[in-house]
Amino acid sequence: MKTNIFNRFSKSFLAAGVVLLAGCMTSCDDYLDMPSFTEVDEETVFSDIDRAESFVQGCYRGLIHSENFYQLGAGETTIHSCEDGTTNNSKYAICNYSYSPSNAFTVSTSYKEAYRIIEQCNMAIKLITKYQPESDKRNRLLAEAMTIRAYCYHNLIRIYGDVPAVWEPLVDLPDNDDKWYPTRTSRDVIYDHIIADLQQAVEWMPWRSELDQVTNERLNKQSILGVLARIALHAGGYSLRWDLETNSPSSLKVERRPDQAKVTEFYQIAEKACKQIIDRNENSLVQASGSMPAFQNLFYNHCQRNFGAIENEMMWHLAQYGTTTNSNFNIYAQTGTRGGCYVTIKAMQFALPTFYLSFDKNDQRRDVTCTSYSIYFLDKGTETDTWVDVGTTYSCIMHGKFRIPWCQEPAATQQRNLNIPMLRYADVLLMYAEANAFLHNGPTGDAVNALRQVRTRAGIGDMNIPTDYDGFFNALVQERKWELSGEFLLRTDLVRMGVLARELKATKDDMKALSKREGKYASVPEYRLYRFQRDAQVWGNPFLALDYIELTDPAEIAKIQDYPTKSSAYAAYNAMVLDIVKAHGVAVNEGDLWYPANMFDSYQSTFNGYCRRSVGFAGGYNTIQLGNIIYTHPIGFGREKNKENQFPDWIEAADGSDGLYYGFKENCAELLPFANQAQGQPMVDNPRLTQHPGYAGAGQ
Repeated sequence: MKTNIFNRFSKSFLAAGVVLLAGCMTSCDDYLDMPSFTEVDEETVFSDIDRAESFVQGCYRGLIHSENFYQLGAGETTIHSCEDGTTNNSKYAICNYSYSPSNAFTVSTSYKEAYRIIEQCNMAIKLITKYQPESDKRNRLLAEAMTIRAYCYHNLIRIYGDVPAVWEPLVDLPDNDDKWYPTRTSRDVIYDHIIADLQQAVEWMPWRSELDQVTNERLNKQSILGVLARIALHAGGYSLRWDLETNSPSSLKVERRPDQAKVTEFYQIAEKACKQIIDRNENSLVQASGSMPAFQNLFYNHCQRNFGAIENEMMWHLAQYGTTTNSNFNIYAQTGTRGGCYVTIKAMQFALPTFYLSFDKNDQRRDVTCTSYSIYFLDKGTETDTWVDVGTTYSCIMHGKFRIPWCQEPAATQQRNLNIPMLRYADVLLMYAEANAFLHNGPTGDAVNALRQVRTRAGIGDMNIPTDYDGFFNALVQERKWELSGEFLLRTDLVRMGVLARELKATKDDMKALSKREGKYASVPEYRLYRFQRDAQVWGNPFLALDYIELTDPAEIAKIQDYPTKSSAYAAYNAMVLDIVKAHGVAVNEGDLWYPANMFDSYQSTFNGYCRRSVGFAGGYNTIQLGNIIYTHPIGFGREKNKENQFPDWIEAADGSDGLYYGFKENCAELLPFANQAQGQPMVDNPRLTQHPGYAGAGQ
């Protein structure tokens, strides 16, 4: 008897409480009109290899939910969350490691979506094997489904730790509690399973050059190898573990898997997988093109969907295009725009100034990853107004890799046509260096060369590379921040590398030192001059960064501090500022304007506001498109109104308690609890689930 495929989905997702969106995920127009699988039987779908292929392509859809970048893409010492209103929102709380399963301060949609995709992959694996004879194409489809399933389990583990594991379609399992209400499975058991799957998938999947795929929106051998390496490093790395038998809070501890031989094996798997990619020599780092620096060339072309120029490095990216597959992730992580060509979009994440200042002066990645400008109008934002790339202060430096002006014009505000990066060759090089150094108790020449390749492309190839294990490892921790910030990896990278608590503490200490301009931040200039620049107001504008001059001469600083409060004094003040610009050897053309900014004050301080007004800002001179939880609060110690001798609350509260990462508890906050508030959340839908023991008393 033929089984209706919709019945399979209906029964399979009844327990999860979700609805399958069947069909193809790819952004290529040819695949967007694939037939629905809700009206046909499983044999019809899976005995036809082309229909089976479109079913597998549907498994990609939703693989990265917005929670992954909006709520879990910050709090990793480089990117931080901000919104309007108060700090009582889930994004800001989760960024600061303050979780509660009984309210919105955790995540649940990622959980549901992962199991939806896992179920779809389980069906694909079983039914393709059942209906398709052995063939190269059949094996490729199985490899894709196995890899997508592995990625889902990996994502679940890095968010929640031990999670239920289901390897067969639910409709085919015995009808009992284990089917409908599965309990937590040891992450070690899951990792062993998915790593074995990935090793098989690698054997089945051809290299990219052997496929007729036009983009890396679908997996190939090198991208599966990269996923294998990433998962193996997590499997062998540190994680928050506890006794699943007792669920005792006293058993919580960040540690590696207790089997040292298995840990070593995982690092060997990671090293081998990365080495296969490197030795194949089909992948490389994107380099400069014309006048465009290399790192900008990579992300500008990614935003422009010019994938042919970057696919040697962008080894896997999740397709986002059209009305059904479009992601909204870059409306959260961008420069902020007000009206005009790009419409009004407020950035909800920003770069910590300590991260911005950590880059070497020659490192071209800083101004790609971080933008110290935003887009705003001069007067009222009418059609005839002028839009400006306006310089910001240290409390409002924003995302830059996925900035809106670099993108193609979207059909709708929320649809940015921006594919989600999943794996880059730079990450492969850094993973190889890490695994190699671990296995040899220090880097070999190959590991040093891998790190140097990444740094050379960035413009800092002559930076010293330590040759002892600890020094090299710490260099990799920092390098991953410089290279991969804003790509949704670093938060759990810091956990698996065993340094999360250390790095969070160092960042808190650094933010206080910067705020007071002490220690290594004692000489950070307080004032900048920004070049006044009109925004081009065109899609695909390759503009990178505003020109600026840092002021350290007390005489020059004294001059700019005497800012004008009346329009009659603007011309003289502007002329004085231009004289300072010329004194720094910068050519000044007719019509040029520059304006000062106090980088330690808030963007809307009296000084900063009047200085912007002097060059033409009117109605919006004290506003910027960034969540005001942060940007209205200066980083300078004692600079905030009515807070003499205090840090801003988001850095440290008035009573001396933490502001930054205020909810972090070592051996607890490295993983999130399951939500338990409403139907559709794990702890409500599945009464057999045990809660993260650090939160087991919170409404369970």
